Amino acid sequence: MIVDVSLESLLTIALVAAATAVDAKPHSVPVVLRPTHHYSHAGHGPSTQASFHPITSLPDTPVPSWTLRAVPTTIYRPRSLQGVHNAPWDPTESLGPDIEDRHTLSQLARISGNAYALPGQKNWYDVDSAWNLSFPFGWEDCKIGFRGHVFLSSDNNTAILSIKGTTLQGPTSKKDKYNDNLLFSCCCARVDFSWVFSTVCDCFSGHWTCDNKCLTKALIEDSLFYSVGMNLVKNLTLMYPNANVWLVGHSLGGALASLLGTTFGFPAVAFGSPGERLAAHRLRLPMPPLSNVSGLPLSPVTHVYHNADPIPQGACTGFGSPCTSAGYALETRCHLGKSIVYDTVGKLGWHVSVKNHPIKELILNVLEREHEWEEGRDVPLAVEESDCIVRTPSSNGLKSPRTDCA
Repeated sequence: MIVDVSLESLLTIALVAAATAVDAKPHSVPVVLRPTHHYSHAGHGPSTQASFHPITSLPDTPVPSWTLRAVPTTIYRPRSLQGVHNAPWDPTESLGPDIEDRHTLSQLARISGNAYALPGQKNWYDVDSAWNLSFPFGWEDCKIGFRGHVFLSSDNNTAILSIKGTTLQGPTSKKDKYNDNLLFSCCCARVDFSWVFSTVCDCFSGHWTCDNKCLTKALIEDSLFYSVGMNLVKNLTLMYPNANVWLVGHSLGGALASLLGTTFGFPAVAFGSPGERLAAHRLRLPMPPLSNVSGLPLSPVTHVYHNADPIPQGACTGFGSPCTSAGYALETRCHLGKSIVYDTVGKLGWHVSVKNHPIKELILNVLEREHEWEEGRDVPLAVEESDCIVRTPSSNGLKSPRTDCA
């Protein structure tokens, strides 16, 4: 059920309409965003509706802000956002995040990172002094665990939804782990002793085979976070039907932002996220038209990660790996949309390690590092992962060098 919130009660932000010319790319505009909502859940289960509530603060309290840049973007969107699975797709012009702007990427990463904690906690990521105040959101109900911020412009034309990723130890950890293993494992996350008697689904057929129909059914029925996210985005679009909606998140949160962005046709930026293309296929997500060049869906998603982080590369697997030892089956590697991959191994001499996965490493040591990552570019070019496919035997019996499990 949507909460009736008067616009006067919201802490709003200014959408600055001054355009600046940028060579070889569309004009970009500055956007200043402040948090306006937190959300909570009434009831439990996949059909749970998310409710939005205005953030309140004391008089004279400074309001945090994020300065971003946006560019005109053509994306494909279902004609009906309330019936996305049966609607035709139409090209739509809207403002999307300027993914070639280093400052914008770092600010979106900070927005994503601070979804994990309350101010003052040890895993709170420092921000510029102007924004050192933040507001709690979604902490009142840890039984579901889906948490996030909503940021809204004063004219209701721009909104950002930030989604929390996996917390290893905390009240949402069990739900986080369940969704990780359901979405990103090859088959029901049979990775260690903890899942032998209670797997996330019962689709393993023996002899290293998996019942894909069973797995699709399990994902559609049991992927709680995605179901809650669907309802949340629908409520947001009903409240602000004309807003440009962006979605962001880190790790699991980024993958959920990508899946939801693909479903609704909203720009999404995912930081350090596992490959979600297989999950999208198994969830039977409605997909935008295919690219004439790559043959992949024209998903409005940008993934941002570096090659010393094994999680987005599906490389934290196998006996003895830290992910498997902790009971996580993060086995997929193929992403929707385009990917910006920083070469921290070649450029900085980093070693691949799960210790490089926290968003703090990405923010402080990659995104905000003064470095020429590619010739003349401080942000690598975003490209489709066209060489990463769901695993199928080729005509000569060999497999693609970059594959996801089928």
